[in-house]
Amino acid sequence: MTSAGLHIDRVSRRFDVDGRSLLALDTVSLDAPAGSFIALIGPSGCGKSTLLRMLAGLDQPTSGELHVGGETPQALQQRGALGIAFQEASLLPWRSVESNVRFPFDVIGRMTRADRERVREMIALVGLQGFEQALPSQLSGGMRQRVAIARALVSQPQLLLLDEPFGALDQILRRSMNEELQRLWLNRPVTTVMVTHSVDEAIFLADKVVVMSGRPGRIARVVDIPFPRERPLSLLASAECRKLEAELLALMFEGGTSDRSGSRTGSERGDD
Repeated sequence: MTSAGLHIDRVSRRFDVDGRSLLALDTVSLDAPAGSFIALIGPSGCGKSTLLRMLAGLDQPTSGELHVGGETPQALQQRGALGIAFQEASLLPWRSVESNVRFPFDVIGRMTRADRERVREMIALVGLQGFEQALPSQLSGGMRQRVAIARALVSQPQLLLLDEPFGALDQILRRSMNEELQRLWLNRPVTTVMVTHSVDEAIFLADKVVVMSGRPGRIARVVDIPFPRERPLSLLASAECRKLEAELLALMFEGGTSDRSGSRTGSERGDD
């Protein structure tokens, strides 16, 4: 299964809260080519996770459209072409590592010989060979998150969605998992959208960083990451990376005034 391009066209989302209408996302538009890695950053409450939920087919926009390779997220979900990993690994505690990784095939009611081989391959790819029959309670936090990522990738999705996948891990383990995710993604590039509160994590992993403004969430700027792959962790200590991190932080809190990227702000595109 190949990756698919992402097309978000003037998407808005309103919620009814205590009898009043709350605008969470306001006319968000974004295009990402197949096989790209997009990171969403922004202040808390700006709608990053709301947008991710709509891409997952778990929520619907109030207005606007989302398409992945010309299909709706719901269509992708129905045929097992969508991979999702959240901050909590959300593994089924009574299932082994192998059984948790196999779960997407159980949901769609299909398990071929090739699928079984892919389960074994993914477990090895995330470094858990030998732990196939271990239960989640017998694993460390980092190992459980590896299982969750293997489960998200095992069906060879066209779109991978990551919502703060390493947010619950300590800094050292988080760095290690960043390296692991980069290795997995380079091995099998898939269109990926990741929500993160860590700016340096976004720089390390993404091709483009989408900076969102405070509520109602709008795209303040799309910033191209200039560093070639494969990226070493030492990159994060470089002067150029620190400068870019400072610019992205400024964009988050100042509304997108940096001129590093040629991408236009939401207001310049007429999205407001």
